[in-house]
Amino acid sequence: MNDLQPVALGDAADVVVEGGRVFCSNRGTFLERDIAIVGDRIATILEDGDDAVGPETTVVSAAGRTVIPGLIDAHTHADLYATTEQLCPSVLATGTTSVVTELSGFGTTLGSRGTEAYLEATADLPLSVYPTVAPQPLVDTFEPRRADEDELEALADLFDHERIVGVGEIDWIHVVGQESPVEGLYERAREAGVRIVGHGAGCRGENLRAFATVVDNDHEPISPAEALDRAEQGLQVVARCGSIRDDLSAVADPLAAGEIAPGNVSLSTDGVWPTALRDGFGMAELLRRTIEAGVDPAAAVDAASRTTAEHFGLEGRGVIAPGAYADLVVVSDLESVAVETVLADGEVVVEDGTPTIDPPTVSYPEFVFDTIDVSTDPERFTLPQSVTADGEVRAMDVGQGLLTLETTVEPGLEGDRYVPDPDGDVLTATVIDRDPDTPDRGFTGFLTGYGLEAGAAATTNTWEVPGLVTIAADPDDAALAAERVVDNGGGWAIARGGEVLTELPMPVAAFAARESVPSVAAGFEDLEATLRDLGVSVERPLLTAQTLTFPGVPALKLAVTGYADVLGREIVGLEVERT
Repeated sequence: MNDLQPVALGDAADVVVEGGRVFCSNRGTFLERDIAIVGDRIATILEDGDDAVGPETTVVSAAGRTVIPGLIDAHTHADLYATTEQLCPSVLATGTTSVVTELSGFGTTLGSRGTEAYLEATADLPLSVYPTVAPQPLVDTFEPRRADEDELEALADLFDHERIVGVGEIDWIHVVGQESPVEGLYERAREAGVRIVGHGAGCRGENLRAFATVVDNDHEPISPAEALDRAEQGLQVVARCGSIRDDLSAVADPLAAGEIAPGNVSLSTDGVWPTALRDGFGMAELLRRTIEAGVDPAAAVDAASRTTAEHFGLEGRGVIAPGAYADLVVVSDLESVAVETVLADGEVVVEDGTPTIDPPTVSYPEFVFDTIDVSTDPERFTLPQSVTADGEVRAMDVGQGLLTLETTVEPGLEGDRYVPDPDGDVLTATVIDRDPDTPDRGFTGFLTGYGLEAGAAATTNTWEVPGLVTIAADPDDAALAAERVVDNGGGWAIARGGEVLTELPMPVAAFAARESVPSVAAGFEDLEATLRDLGVSVERPLLTAQTLTFPGVPALKLAVTGYADVLGREIVGLEVERT
């Protein structure tokens, strides 16, 4: 007899959640039921749980409220900006008890050993964390791949870990219509039966059809038509609403209209910035908006829990049923979806909407803090006049959000070197390969449309590339800001006139701070306010800076040996091509 049977047969439970309107997952409906829990598992569901209450039983009242499974974020970035243990209480307060996460810092920068360190760091958190293996070290579209065959094998061996659920997101340009070293990792993933995550921004028509032969899901549909196309091609359609983009209606509308099967839709945030997380944004809000869009509440709850668990093989998660993990969320109703109580693995972790736990203490190996080795001489933030035959150079033009377009500019000239011309809205944009295991290499290009009138900003929050990026109106300030970031082990710094105006250290893999969510949120607000004071006019200045290296969105991006012409899939230089 197992440990759950005695409670089903009338013995006392460890915890009883009573009086609630419970979402019974296998019936797809809400019933007046009580839930009895033993240890970290649901023992039984009862019409009346009084017999399961003993002198040692913890009783959680859900009277007049609704009980749903713990919510699962189908795609997030839990190692970005703040460490996962720091994020944990705030994430739980949004009703999220499990996350499927990219390893933006630990995996992209540190590969297999970083992934192993992250698995160890998150092993005992009350938040259930399911990482994917970052494929970026194997990408060779714009630069030689950084991972050798031994590292590929080490990455593939991670599929044996019970919490590794697949290969992380890959931009379609890296695998559609061309051979890629990433395919070796995909072959091993298919053998292991784990998922392959897609990043199909702008992927349409024949490219989407080809991409669907490679990946299993995609969180990039930004219109109902794109959502339908992905469903038609057999992909799990992942709706996104978070700090990067809000594309929820693109999927919710066709789901509400019955044009996509409910079991093929999952909900995700694609990451929540500390400012939004501090203010309570998370999966409960996505669930509320999905129901508000007209999706049947049962289908919406499943999209926020069960379907993600089934797609990624999260055994025992996402349902309210005997034998499942006791991840439960008590919400006021399905109109406001206000989170009142959260149980994670049978423990009450949120009560009256407030976390009952503090961020756990986690130790990291020393190599996690040793991820930067660069030179910050001011001259590397300028360019020799010899790079072009005349005074016009290729440059990036800030578009909307993550988009940077190709244009031409005339930079300033000091002696025989090209420099920023902030009066003409011409800045230098530099990326330096910060990986201690690779040569010190970098590229300086030009950026317009950002609006910086003085000083410089530097950050290691560079997407998909282990880099250090600066945006500069003054090369000396670029060197100073970069040096401060190096001294801090990563993060952000903004300088002007030889003085560091503000900084936000992020020493864990040069991507995450070890401070509290409110503290990091305040740091983000200070950074943005400082950039505004220096004249920056773009809507999201921090996002623009950190995505200058991101080839997942076209058209021209920074790479360490030149500009990455994303759609052309080639490196181009500063010299303007004349026709």
